[in-house]
Amino acid sequence: MSVTRETSPAANMKIDGDRLWDSLMEMAKIGPGVAGGNNRQTLTDADAEGRSLFKSWCEEVGMTMGLDRMGNMFMRHEGSEPDLDPVYIGSHLDTQPTGGKYDGVLGVLAGLEVVRSIRDMGLQTRRPIVVVNWTNEEGTRFAPAMLASGVYAGMHDEDYANSREDAEGKRFGDELDRIGWRGTEDVGGRPMHCMFEYHIEQGPILEAEDRQIGVVTHGQGLWWLQVTLTGKDAHTGSTPMDMRVNAGLGMARITEAVHRIAMDHQPNAVGAVGQANVYPNSRNVIPGKAVFTIDFRSPDLEKLTSMRSALEAEATEIAADLGLGIEIEPVGHFDPVTFDADLAQSLRDAADRLGYSHRDIVSGAGHDACWINRVAPTVMIMCPCVDGLSHNEAEEISPEWASSGADVLLHAVLEAAEVVR
Repeated sequence: MSVTRETSPAANMKIDGDRLWDSLMEMAKIGPGVAGGNNRQTLTDADAEGRSLFKSWCEEVGMTMGLDRMGNMFMRHEGSEPDLDPVYIGSHLDTQPTGGKYDGVLGVLAGLEVVRSIRDMGLQTRRPIVVVNWTNEEGTRFAPAMLASGVYAGMHDEDYANSREDAEGKRFGDELDRIGWRGTEDVGGRPMHCMFEYHIEQGPILEAEDRQIGVVTHGQGLWWLQVTLTGKDAHTGSTPMDMRVNAGLGMARITEAVHRIAMDHQPNAVGAVGQANVYPNSRNVIPGKAVFTIDFRSPDLEKLTSMRSALEAEATEIAADLGLGIEIEPVGHFDPVTFDADLAQSLRDAADRLGYSHRDIVSGAGHDACWINRVAPTVMIMCPCVDGLSHNEAEEISPEWASSGADVLLHAVLEAAEVVR
């Protein structure tokens, strides 16, 4: 897409960093974790409370809400020409069970802060600005991740999303209705000029290189594969070793294979088993069933495809050798992403105007922007996080990092939305 360089904001335009930080800390009080972070999983009562707080803040500055059937929240700040396609800023408010205070939340509340700052400065843009909270980005309660943005982009249908179940057998659709955040708006098809997503890096590069801003040019693709191994429950003390059908042993061997396959595809490939359960999970019973999820990622589509194929072949052999039944179900996937080059340049230009150090970076994690990139020009901006730690209650950023990225976001959004006064 093209951006209008003539409308580039002056270098002294900045957001209110203290107000952004206060908003982050207030939101963090909802769904507190046990170790200083957050447990505000999607479609829980805490999620509903966080949504209500965000909505109230937006309404205080005159924004109006659209709500679709997946619970995606679209908070609109009007432009001088309401019929023009809006500029979107989006991320998510849901967290991991032991999540931090910034993952996703920073991108939503920084979007709100951009609108607040525009109002404070008495600015008007031609295009409307819409701040989005996408439902169930994390995917920890209802797989796959980025579920509602995936429906929006046409990657999943609504029946599939509504049928997703959590570990207790509760359905996504039922829980969305229960907390009262299902809207009536059709999912997808909103006019979109472009979308920005601001996020913490979730990796160590920016901090290690002392860079304030990451301009995300690409995103890794991923495969999530859920493996179910079926053996036979048996007593650990009285069952001879050569007569066992041990699903736990099969899981261990496949876990080792995942690591080896990822190493064989270096560089720029990763793989691990992150979620694993054995049944009946008793200390004196040989597991008769194991269910676990494999996460393969790479910015190289050929490597990503090759890792999945290698795993499926080797896991099938391992199961056969041990006499186990096996099912392998894909539960999450997206191809590697290339973000919009013009929008990326607008972020670099904004960082230069503001005097902030920056570098191009590839996102190692999945984000809603990866799906929205399929339907509108999209880009991501990142700020550092301490030790690259995320999906952990000890996740931390500094107020200065948060505000620097939000300053760049402000400039890029104003340029895309076209300031008229």
